[in-house]
Amino acid sequence: MIEPQPAIQPQPTNGTGTTGKKRRFGGTEAQIRSALKFYKVLAYLTGSMLLLLCAELIARYGFGQYLYAGGTDAVTGQPFGLGFADAEPPGVIGGVNLSITVLIVHGWMYVVYLISNFRLWSLMRWPFTKLVILALGGVVPFLSFFVEKKFHAEVEAELAANPQAPQRY
Repeated sequence: MIEPQPAIQPQPTNGTGTTGKKRRFGGTEAQIRSALKFYKVLAYLTGSMLLLLCAELIARYGFGQYLYAGGTDAVTGQPFGLGFADAEPPGVIGGVNLSITVLIVHGWMYVVYLISNFRLWSLMRWPFTKLVILALGGVVPFLSFFVEKKFHAEVEAELAANPQAPQRY
């Protein structure tokens, strides 16, 4: 049976009296790189959807407009292609409300983004505060892009600095 070990194990003191620490990961290098790629893709997708969601909320609450695709213009009776229409009373009849679609897609994408965060966080054996920072990337506009760049560089640096740490088998 394999005994669980802490992420950082103290090493015996060297000649200078300082202790060296060996970094251990929760997975192999291939698993960590796979989780990093999954996180990177989801960070950019979720960040982009969040910016689209912010634009949609500004259109809805600032200007009283929904984004519609298809349907019939409620005022003129003409076919409606793609564009903004009044929210109250409804400016389009029978069209697809893309504003609601953006809300739903971002919500589910954020759930998958949180899964990617947890996967990377658990494989890297980081403190809980880093998981919170990763999660905030999906709800604070533009933050996911900055957090992704910072943590991507950090993972690469840790893997390069500890080449033997991800060896598990």
